[in-house]
Amino acid sequence: MQPTFRPHRKKRARQIGFFARKATVGGRKVLRNRRRKGRKRLTVV
Repeated sequence: MQPTFRPHRKKRARQIGFFARKATVGGRKVLRNRRRKGRKRLTVV
C-alpha cells in the first residue's frame, strides 16, 4: 500500500488556490464570503 496523502503545493494550488476559486461561480462566492467575514487569508495556499 502507498500513503494516501502525498502533499504537493502546485497540485493543491491548482485545485483550491486563488485562481481555481476565481474560475468558477461557486469559487467566487467562497472568496466573496471570506472577504465579507474579514479573513486574513482568502485561500489556503
